[in-house]
Amino acid sequence: MKRVVITGAGTINALGQDVAQTLAAFREGRCGISALDFRDVDRLSIRIGGQVHGWDAETHFNRQQIALYDRFTQFTLLAAGQAIRQSGLNFDGELGYEAGVVLGTAGGGVNTWDENYRVVYEEGKNRVHPFVVPKLMNNAAASHVSMEFNLRGPSFTVATACASSNHAMGQAFHMIRGGATKVMVTGGSESMLCFGGVKAWEGLRVMSRDACRPFSANRNGMVQGEGAGVFVFEEYDHARARGAEILAEVVGFAMTSDASDIVMPSKQGAARAMAGALRDAGIDREKVGYINAHGTGTAANDKTECAAVADVFGHHADTLMISSTKSMHGHLIGGTGAVELLACIMALREGVIAPTIGYQEPDPECALDVVPNEARTAPVEVAMSNAFAFGGLNAVLVLARA
Repeated sequence: MKRVVITGAGTINALGQDVAQTLAAFREGRCGISALDFRDVDRLSIRIGGQVHGWDAETHFNRQQIALYDRFTQFTLLAAGQAIRQSGLNFDGELGYEAGVVLGTAGGGVNTWDENYRVVYEEGKNRVHPFVVPKLMNNAAASHVSMEFNLRGPSFTVATACASSNHAMGQAFHMIRGGATKVMVTGGSESMLCFGGVKAWEGLRVMSRDACRPFSANRNGMVQGEGAGVFVFEEYDHARARGAEILAEVVGFAMTSDASDIVMPSKQGAARAMAGALRDAGIDREKVGYINAHGTGTAANDKTECAAVADVFGHHADTLMISSTKSMHGHLIGGTGAVELLACIMALREGVIAPTIGYQEPDPECALDVVPNEARTAPVEVAMSNAFAFGGLNAVLVLARA
């Protein structure tokens, strides 16, 4: 089997419009959650989120492109460009026929849906823009990334709710490890922060009105975010031969299904995914120094995840560092695992552990080292990224220091 490494990373999210800004926010424990700013926000009960404020599409794209790109696609293209530039790869030649793209999203073009439903139902118009369908489809971002960067290999989109990015990156990992391709552009994106997107989530009654406080006893729900995280996954020998900088190595991946409930998480399903990822990596559990938790800030998710970690890691769970960066950037739903992977890379490369901010009260059902409120410095050889989605779909990645 081939070894797989990460040679490029890009992002835009509520904490920053590139990787450097995002990592700086992780180190500072800075919160990107703020008051939402879009049409009809006053009709919502939930008015906070990890919104990308000040985004100007015209700075990055021309009018013809904007007519084709939903906000989630715009974010993806920006992040993909950053990642590919950092990797130093060029896909104009033969490599372009081997390289592909696999991205995750849960909602796809939600802003486009919202805008056009308004036009038809509220404004009473009988026509919509002819590009509505190609703009809103879930594979739009992956397709536009393939066209923009000449990626002519396997390209597709994964939609598994909150695990979409981890599932996508897992598929990229498998394809390179199995020899199907040398390079994959992978990650995920989401932009549900519009009236219709937030109104739908309000109905679930899992949203906080004031803050995201994962693992804290007084947590009262999740907070949505938006943005994208995109990476270049590359065969190790290919990267080494061209002298590429390696950010981290992807060493394991596993996915499971709870097969029990559409919204309530299962400790057994989460535990099987974590244990499976460790087996796939061939790594002993004591080697893991940091877990970027799914950690949504809901009562059920946080206690279930902590119980699963305790089951998988045994006594090592008492010294294992686990944090949720959703407390800073919000829950990007299908795009969240990609942004969170940056915290794992930071832990491996810099020995800096992003904190769980907003933590106020210990919860005996979450009695782990959740790195409360302030970043910590500690050497990490192996990091794990958890994603546990509605529908009982679990996806866990394991990374090692380059």
